[in-house]
Amino acid sequence: MKRIITLITLVLVSASTLMYAQSSSETRQAERKAQREAQKAREKAENERNYAIAVQALKEGKFVLEADQLVFKRGRSAFVSSTTNFVLMDGEHASVQIAANNALAGPNGTVDGSRKEMKITTDKKGNVNCSFSVQGIGISAQVYITLTNGGNNASARISPNFNSNTLTLNGVLVPLSQSNVYKGRAL
Repeated sequence: MKRIITLITLVLVSASTLMYAQSSSETRQAERKAQREAQKAREKAENERNYAIAVQALKEGKFVLEADQLVFKRGRSAFVSSTTNFVLMDGEHASVQIAANNALAGPNGTVDGSRKEMKITTDKKGNVNCSFSVQGIGISAQVYITLTNGGNNASARISPNFNSNTLTLNGVLVPLSQSNVYKGRAL
């Protein structure tokens, strides 16, 4: 009889421990899910804030697209430093600097000059497109920037007016006051 009571007690203790462990596991899973959802909500709010700031900087004409990837004419790409590869606009003044210091290096240099014919449009999805030309001493280029809705990720397609060496810079668009770029000597 003692063995039966001991056995029943062990079964009950094991069952209650198992139920507690399952409820504890479910609680932890619910907590992790709530944390993931809260993190996603924070990231979404941050991306929306960055997008609004980038759109405002574009409209004011005081921005820098800090590029961390350079895509060449035929699709080859290279990761580059965002402090030396950028498109900068400060009102009527604009600069485009390319400094690909790696095995895939192509054209390097800075186009520095006045900004002309700026147009900004927004498509149905909220993506902002900006186009303008930069006219410097002996060199000029067309610049087409696309700011993707939902963040400050942007790309700039740069088409020189005197050759077909089109390049694309991918990176983030930030206000000029928040930029951290190093500008070289213009061509």
